[in-house]
Amino acid sequence: MSVERTLSIIKPDAVSRGLIGEILKRFESAGLKIAAGKLLRLTRERAQSFYAVHKERPFYASLCAYMSSGPIFVSVLEGQGAIMRNREIMGATDPAKAAPGTIRRDCGKDVEQNAVHGSDGPETAATEIAFFFRPDEIFRY
Repeated sequence: MSVERTLSIIKPDAVSRGLIGEILKRFESAGLKIAAGKLLRLTRERAQSFYAVHKERPFYASLCAYMSSGPIFVSVLEGQGAIMRNREIMGATDPAKAAPGTIRRDCGKDVEQNAVHGSDGPETAATEIAFFFRPDEIFRY
């Protein structure tokens, strides 16, 4: 397994509940390093651009409204098999179906307000990281 980078977003619901530290600790405890991170608020237009792949889906408008409703914490996670490892730590999209001990099971409210987002593959990770971070903002371990 190679060293990878992936994007992680702590969503507005988790940020508003003060869960940034707890969530980052879970990633670090699982061996992922935080190579970059920042707290920001997406405009509606930036949310629409980030989630453009879902433009034709029925949940697109509410997702964009939600993701621009408050601050988010975006980070670049790095480690062996980081993409798959991040997805395992997050758990299933629906908190009710996520495995016990996963972030979404423990911190998510519902399918939309499920606390975190993570890239689903290498190409997506590269695109999503570049959306939020310049290369000089990412720490090289």
